[in-house]
Amino acid sequence: MPLDKPVPVKDMMGRSLHLKQDPQRIISLVPSLTELLYDLGLDQRVVGITKFCIHPEGWRKEKSIIGGTKTINFEAIHRLDPDLIIANKEENKQEDIEQLSENYPVWVSDISDFDDALHAIEWIGEITQSEKQAQRINFSIHKSWSRIDPFIYEKRTCLYLIWNDPIMIAGKGTYIDDILARINFENLADKKRYPAISIEEIIALDPEFLFLSSEPFPFKEQHISYFTKVLKKTKVILVNGEMFSWYGSRISLAGDYFSKFLREIDNY
Repeated sequence: MPLDKPVPVKDMMGRSLHLKQDPQRIISLVPSLTELLYDLGLDQRVVGITKFCIHPEGWRKEKSIIGGTKTINFEAIHRLDPDLIIANKEENKQEDIEQLSENYPVWVSDISDFDDALHAIEWIGEITQSEKQAQRINFSIHKSWSRIDPFIYEKRTCLYLIWNDPIMIAGKGTYIDDILARINFENLADKKRYPAISIEEIIALDPEFLFLSSEPFPFKEQHISYFTKVLKKTKVILVNGEMFSWYGSRISLAGDYFSKFLREIDNY
């Protein structure tokens, strides 16, 4: 509903935006947070998503597609006339966010760890008037993670690959790095964010485990075979990238996944 006057809101970057009404025409540029909007019960208020927003499954047929996370179709966004755009510091281009902010309220998330993810859920719940749903989601996340007991297992070393050709890894200061620490793995990456790395550097680091993510690069069995041949002592495993990198309501599914994951790892 319209508000008496624009309400000032801060995003996770400390940027100010002003909402003229409770958002009724929301666009999400972030797949993880698109799923969150669905779980917040905002189906009728989300009008646009990216082509990479695969959850919930039916939305790619029901909602307008506004391009990719880094290839935004501005004309499509203008036609939708949103009153709130949800973006992310890493997944979207800064220049795109700045251009959109000239015409629309753009709330930018900045997720570096598990706690940031929980705060983002709370804040999006507040600005969409769905606080109770957000609280329920965070309660479900805490309950799910309480079922994980990673510290009964020995701490192991690892590298986590997100891309191939060039090979790129999840480095320090990333959400993935924080998740690895929470399940008792030492990430051997010595650089921040998502650095490129050579196969020679991987060999020199000699990780006990090499995790190949199912996304954003879709690692397959042939990649497991390649790295297994090159890294004689390293255990190479294909992992569910959504569980390691999606920071919206999907975190609530982590309990079962990581409990099983750690049991299987312990048998290697």
